[in-house]
Amino acid sequence: MDIPNFSADERRRIACIGDSYRRVAGRALVEAEEDSVAALWSAPLAIVAHGTEPDPIFFFGNRHALALFEMDFSAFTRLPSRLSAEPLQREERARLLDRVAHDGIIDDYAGVRVSATGRRFRISNASVWTLTDASGAVVGQAAAFAEWTYVDVRE
Repeated sequence: MDIPNFSADERRRIACIGDSYRRVAGRALVEAEEDSVAALWSAPLAIVAHGTEPDPIFFFGNRHALALFEMDFSAFTRLPSRLSAEPLQREERARLLDRVAHDGIIDDYAGVRVSATGRRFRISNASVWTLTDASGAVVGQAAAFAEWTYVDVRE
């Protein structure tokens, strides 16, 4: 999957994912020599991010995330992030987001997510962090995970 042709504004917003992670975790999320946006897109883990709207909408999903969610970039970036979880998981997800807002980052999140076709997968050991711009203003939240397993519908 080729990297989308991001506008300058989109590139700045996406670069904030890696910049914010470095600020809160003290280390790089992905190694990038020149193009941090390309490095995030091609990273060997799933990376997603949403903004601060009242019902936050994803603004980024890298190629691994899009494959898991079985969506293209255009569809994914119109999806309210709460809809990536099953209805019964949404309360748990809300508690997680509150914890991230308080602590800045967590590295132990696990939960079930649902793809566009209804396929369920459990993520584990996910990092979730608050996105901030260079001035420290909160601009969203992001998650990255390299561990997932598909879940049997009967589970």
